[in-house]
Amino acid sequence: MVQFWRLFRRNRSAVLGLVILGLVILMAATAHLIFPDDPFRLAGRSMSPPGENGFLLGSDSLGRDVAAGIAHGAKTSLLIGLMATLVAVGLGTLMGGLAGYYGGLIDDILMRVTEMFQTIPSFVFAILLVAIMKPSIESIVIAIAVVSWPAVARLVRGEFLSLRGREFVQACHTLGMSDARIILREILPNCLSPIIVIGSLMVATAILIESGLAFLGLGDPNIMSWGFQIGAGRTLLRSAWWVCTFPGIAILITVLAINLVGEGLNDALNPRLRERT
Repeated sequence: MVQFWRLFRRNRSAVLGLVILGLVILMAATAHLIFPDDPFRLAGRSMSPPGENGFLLGSDSLGRDVAAGIAHGAKTSLLIGLMATLVAVGLGTLMGGLAGYYGGLIDDILMRVTEMFQTIPSFVFAILLVAIMKPSIESIVIAIAVVSWPAVARLVRGEFLSLRGREFVQACHTLGMSDARIILREILPNCLSPIIVIGSLMVATAILIESGLAFLGLGDPNIMSWGFQIGAGRTLLRSAWWVCTFPGIAILITVLAINLVGEGLNDALNPRLRERT
């Protein structure tokens, strides 16, 4: 752990990203304390500029507080990004692990399925899935996970292919260990580093996809999110620029912070860099 942190903090951009991400998480966790009222509440005069009529970041066309929406929307965006990533990583690891470990016909079938999903543009596929299902957090998480898992599957398959012929795996076969035990206790732990890195980057991608879906009106209409705010203010860009600008900045900063942290994790978990130290 000490070595990991020493390698991670060498990347100053990654440390900055971690600080920013920590502040965003803190804002999401304390949103109900900072803005105890419902973010959908009509708090005052509509289309008030930032700093006027008691609105820190202005209000939208219905008089809703933009700052309150950003604080409460942080929780929604981070939650969807994390949940979708966990589902995608779990499914991708299962598919890629089975394909890489067993090879042969199982590998061919699973990889053809993976390629089939990859031939469809991911965002268009996500729109289609959410449109078929009722727009909700559950449907958005499922849609993002479905379009995201193939990249994880290919990564895990490559790692399993490179490890299944190693001496320690052959020794496990000689000792009569079951396939499930070899996969879960011997091979998978050696693949965690690249999985963690790609998972961290997928959180940022999931937040962007959720924002895009909400912007198109395919988000959960009963839950505040950054994409919902941008979508609600897209017709007010000329008359009330702040309605879209501040949620957009929140998305930009959060996604940038997550990407910086992902790069830091890649440096810290890279075995070549660890060997040099």
